Amino acid sequence: MMGTLSQDDLLMSQLDAVLARLDQNRDAALARLFDFLKIQSISTDPAFAGECRKAADWVKAELAGIGIQAEVQDTGGHPAVTARVEGSSKRHALFYGHYDVQPVDPLNLWDTPPFEPVITTLPDGRKVIRARGSADDKGQIMTFIEACRAYKEVVGSLPIGVTFLIEGEEEDGSKHLPAFVEAQKAALKADVALVCDTSMWDGNTPQITSSLRGMVYEELTIKAADRDLHSGLFGGGAQNPIRVLTKILADLHDADGRVTLKDFYEGVPETPSQVLAQWDTLGLTAEEFLGGVGLSEPAGEKGRRLIEMIQSRPTCDVNGIIGGYTGVGAKTVIAAEASAKVSFRLVGDQSPSKIVEAFHAHVRARLPKDCTVEFISHKGSPALALPFDMPDLVAAKAALQDEWGVAPVTLGSGGSIPIVGDFKRILGLDTLLIGFGLDDDRIHSPNEKYDLTSFEKGARSWARILAALA
Repeated sequence: MMGTLSQDDLLMSQLDAVLARLDQNRDAALARLFDFLKIQSISTDPAFAGECRKAADWVKAELAGIGIQAEVQDTGGHPAVTARVEGSSKRHALFYGHYDVQPVDPLNLWDTPPFEPVITTLPDGRKVIRARGSADDKGQIMTFIEACRAYKEVVGSLPIGVTFLIEGEEEDGSKHLPAFVEAQKAALKADVALVCDTSMWDGNTPQITSSLRGMVYEELTIKAADRDLHSGLFGGGAQNPIRVLTKILADLHDADGRVTLKDFYEGVPETPSQVLAQWDTLGLTAEEFLGGVGLSEPAGEKGRRLIEMIQSRPTCDVNGIIGGYTGVGAKTVIAAEASAKVSFRLVGDQSPSKIVEAFHAHVRARLPKDCTVEFISHKGSPALALPFDMPDLVAAKAALQDEWGVAPVTLGSGGSIPIVGDFKRILGLDTLLIGFGLDDDRIHSPNEKYDLTSFEKGARSWARILAALA
């Protein structure tokens, strides 16, 4: 008498058939992606609002075509596409992506029209998909949808339930998404969130982004005299806001590159030794990382690895300074005011509100008489990190290793993705950030591309991850 298959054996048997279907349907999958890429869904330009809605309708139709009922919902801005489908197991994931894209300017630097996708071959022999949105984020979205399509065609259902949330304003700051997620809290209930808008370590090594730095962004304006002054008449006697501002900004760091704000490092953890050991095996050097942008020496905290500086340590950067006469030629004035934009990247348990308070105190403590300061505080977000032993993280790492033949790199991201914080704050969800972009994809730039291997193996990877999460 033949025994029945265990649940794991059944999942693996189904997975083999799903992977085979993905390989068989590569040409059709590529044609679908090309149709998606032709839609000029530029969210930041009101002239393309109709194209953004067209992209949302396209995603809805694509999901409907594989038996997943979807809705196009208004958000107060560009619409979001939502859908919910139950799976063979009780587990459920929230999948997030965005259909909007960056503007294409400067158009003259594109080798081919940005909304006419083509396959081209790079000098090193790689075949790539060239079009705006190919990597950010339409190609990435379609790797997941194609994995779901193969499961629906071969098995009839997904291994786990999936709720889709595909928005249209990520490139414009996701201004309406937090309120939408709050309003849809019950409908978006899940066990874990999945985000595909990230990259691999290199062309052969997958990566899971396990942490994100938080963000504080401040603007300040220092004012002195009630008008610009003649520097010959008032120089040496009147306060110069530019000099005051630059001294305040210079005092944000000490000689060792540490941030000087009071209690700034409160809540900053040390990276575990086993994680540092893994990072050491990656061989990231200053020559490799900085050389490509014409630099050579790390400028962060002395005594820290370069990879720590960009992954796991907090930072403070001046992003812009405005003041005085900046036109052509000379104009000898003492400016009435000077402004700066300053950002902080946070890690661990650093509190955005405490950092804002400390920054304001730092500035005010250095204001001379006759000067005033005004602040504009933008929304802050705390850092996020996954536990290294999180079961879903462990399962996803094993699935990626099965597909790529090498252990995936588990790294933090030096950047911030506010929606991931909203998923944690509003929905209580941890997020697996798994994408298949590469550093040379030229996202936000002319000639954006997505490697054909990233597209094909990305879909196979998601098929494996869906099975692993079940």
